[in-house]
Amino acid sequence: MLITHGWPAATRPNAVTIGNFDGVHLGHQAMLARLTARAASVGAVPTVLTFEPHPREVFTPDAAPTRLTSLREKLEILRGLGVAHVHVCRFTREFAALSAEDFVRRILVDGLRARYILVGDDFRFGAKRAGDFAFLQAACQHHGFEAEALHTVEAVGQRASSTAVREALWAGDMAGAAQLLGRPYSISGRVVGGDQLGRKIGYPTANILLKHNRPPLKGVFAVRVQGLTTPNWPGVANLGTRPSVRPDGKPTLEVHLFDLDRNLYGHHLRVEFLHKLRDEVKFPSFDALVAQIDKDAQQARELLNA
Repeated sequence: MLITHGWPAATRPNAVTIGNFDGVHLGHQAMLARLTARAASVGAVPTVLTFEPHPREVFTPDAAPTRLTSLREKLEILRGLGVAHVHVCRFTREFAALSAEDFVRRILVDGLRARYILVGDDFRFGAKRAGDFAFLQAACQHHGFEAEALHTVEAVGQRASSTAVREALWAGDMAGAAQLLGRPYSISGRVVGGDQLGRKIGYPTANILLKHNRPPLKGVFAVRVQGLTTPNWPGVANLGTRPSVRPDGKPTLEVHLFDLDRNLYGHHLRVEFLHKLRDEVKFPSFDALVAQIDKDAQQARELLNA
C-alpha cells in the first residue's frame, strides 16, 4: 500500500473516499468495499484521503473525541481491506480555510486525479463546511469525475459510527464494540521497559507504548495478543493509571501473557480486548492488590477458555 503525505500529486487516476476513518468500523468497511469495486470498474486506484490530526483536535482540542486508532493502526487496517493508496493530509487551520471549490479542484482533481469520489451522506468539506454531496454532484460535469454517497450502515440495531464504538468501549461492552467494528477492539504498540513490579509478584507484564493519550477504555480485561509466533496468546491486561502504585495519572497498558515468561522488549504487539473484568480501583494495601490480581488472572483464564 502506498502512503503519501503533504500536497497530493498523483500520477495515476484514483477512486477516492474521504474521511477520518477512526476505528474503521462496519460503516467504513462498507464504504471501502464499494470503493474497491468501483475502482476496478473505472480503472482507478482505490484511495483513502484522510487527515492528521483529527480536525476537532485542531479547533476544539479540549472537546475532541478520544481516538479509537492511532494513524499506524488505521493504516494497518486499511491495508488489510484492499486499499492501495492512502494520502494523509496534514490538517491545519490554513488547510481548513480552503474553500469547497479549491478543495475539489486542488486536492481531488489536480492533486489526486479523482475519477470517482465516494463519501458518506452527511459528509461536509471546505471552509465553514460549505461543501456537501450536492456540491460534489454539481462539480461532476465540469471536472469529469463520478460522485456517489453511501447511506448509513446499521449494526446491532444502531448506526455504525465511531461515536457508538466509543460509547460501547467506555461502558465496558466489549461484545457490542466488536459487533460495530466487525472485530475485537485492539490497541497495538511496541513493548518498552517498565518498573518490573509485575515480575516481582509473579506476574511479569509486557508494557505497551501507548499512542493514545486518552484511551477510549480503561480497566482490567481478558485479552488475546497478536504479534508473537503463536497467534491469539491469552492474557490479562490493565489499562489505566495504576492508582495503587503510580500516582502521576499517566495511562499505561500492561499485559500479562499466561504461561509465557520471556523478554519481549522491542516486539510490536496488538492487544485485543475481549472481556472487561472490572474497573480500576485503588487498593488499601499491596497485599490486597496482589490478591485481586490473582482473582483477575483466574477469571480471565476461565473466560478465554470458555
